[in-house]
Amino acid sequence: MDTPRLLDGRLKLRHLVLVDALTRQGSVVGAAAALHVTQPVATRSLHDLESILGVELYERGPRGITPTIFGEAFTSHARAVIAQLTQAGRHVVELADADRGTVVVGTHLAGSNVLLPGAIARLKAERPLLTVIVREGTPETLLVELEAGRVDLIVGRLTSPTDQAAIRDTLYEESVELVTRARHPLAELDSLTLADLADYPWILPGVETSLRRELEEFFARNGMPLPENRVEATSFLTVRQLLIETDMIAVLPSLIPRDDARLTTLPVALDPIGHRVGITLSPGRTLSPSAEALVGNLRRIAAEIAPTDR
Repeated sequence: MDTPRLLDGRLKLRHLVLVDALTRQGSVVGAAAALHVTQPVATRSLHDLESILGVELYERGPRGITPTIFGEAFTSHARAVIAQLTQAGRHVVELADADRGTVVVGTHLAGSNVLLPGAIARLKAERPLLTVIVREGTPETLLVELEAGRVDLIVGRLTSPTDQAAIRDTLYEESVELVTRARHPLAELDSLTLADLADYPWILPGVETSLRRELEEFFARNGMPLPENRVEATSFLTVRQLLIETDMIAVLPSLIPRDDARLTTLPVALDPIGHRVGITLSPGRTLSPSAEALVGNLRRIAAEIAPTDR
């Protein structure tokens, strides 16, 4: 096939935004609602774009749409362009007013209670007019947000090395432990086995996370099924409150209970489960001055809270 002519004026920015929404939502109806346009408008724009490219971007099915190999490839490029334009606008604003700016950071459980708050507090002390927006989500969701430029960086567990999709920079290594409230019935015992915990309710990470898969393998190695009495949650505030108010057992990064007297750890080793905590960045995008400032503070706080793990 001939190379599509994407610079002849027919391709519009709205086409790129539409593709991003279609791939995220998995349906024309969902994408139209997210973009505040009617379904016929979204459908017509998709047809126009497929005509420009000369390929079908999505397979239509009874439950929605699925990107073809062309759709997956074009979505990736569309998100890169959107991200660059978003970054360009914010960069101009920061050049016009160096004391202001905005940085959007995504986070999940690891790093959300000590590392990120400490870095934000220090950044705000240095630049009080800078706005920091924190977005919680699963690692997979946040990677999509990073690719599309809706977040500048992600702070949390690193499960993969740097690749074409993301730059991953380790700040420190952290163990994973079993955590309960300080007055939990098991908290005073010096010796426990995994079987001793079977009758208690658990808080586990969601099925889409790497930690969940590692826990499933851990239980299997120990000849036990995953606890049936469980809650699945990744929100730090939700998990902490459930631990404080109930006899639930949670699997959490070791820094979370370290500075909270209401929480304690149980003497059951989860070896070899552990993780690297760090920063995930987009390989094709230059950080804004605001984002650079946050990254600098993240590195300094990491050195202070885990100086021997670097």
